[in-house]
Amino acid sequence: MEHREALNETPAGWDMTPGESEVDLVELFYLLWGRIWVILGCLAAGAAAALVITRFCITPLYEATSSLYIVSASNNSVVNLTDLQIGSQLTADYQELMRSRPLLEDVISRLALEGMTTQDLEKMIRITNASDTRILKVTVSHPEPHQAASIANELVSLARVYLPQIMETQEPNLVEEAIVPVQKASPSYLYNLMLGGVLGAALCCAVLVGRHLLNDTFVIPDDLAKYFGIQPLAAIPESGDGEDKPRTGWFRRKDAT
Repeated sequence: MEHREALNETPAGWDMTPGESEVDLVELFYLLWGRIWVILGCLAAGAAAALVITRFCITPLYEATSSLYIVSASNNSVVNLTDLQIGSQLTADYQELMRSRPLLEDVISRLALEGMTTQDLEKMIRITNASDTRILKVTVSHPEPHQAASIANELVSLARVYLPQIMETQEPNLVEEAIVPVQKASPSYLYNLMLGGVLGAALCCAVLVGRHLLNDTFVIPDDLAKYFGIQPLAAIPESGDGEDKPRTGWFRRKDAT
């Protein structure tokens, strides 16, 4: 009993008080490299989970686009510099007014979109303006390709009639009508697959590094030299599992909290 108590006592001159924790990046690299197959397994599992979620849990969307050209010249005259400046301002106004509630309500009524609110329809619409142009592109995203094209065309058709009356300007010209899309715009299987794999691998690395940093016990005699600057004279092996392992686990590292 006295011999066992002596082993558990702290030797004179050893600094056993908690200190600042230092992270050895080289040690972490070899830690992760030694678990490379576990990390690759988590990468594959994350990619597979993302693929399943994308395939069965995310509703695919189709996009249809129609275009308008904003006219600002008066009395069919040649467009001058002032007209171009006015046209740029009108373009910004059209972008806002095409999301107005009365116009969206008319689209819902004409297409008999039952159960859809103006807020729902507004979320499906994206209006963009190419830089230094007066061309508006109206894009509608919808789970049904035919419905996406119908909403885009109806919205543009009503906007050409109603908005010039409100703004007292000429009717914009139709550049192109929306056609029924044949390919899905989202989700992207490749993007989600890569994202799921990266997240799976990153989570695995975080768990491995966290477990390593929270482990405050000594595993091999060299750990004493690493954290205390001294070399142990001897190690007492443990037996019972068929292997002799140096018993150094009764001391805690000085950087443990």
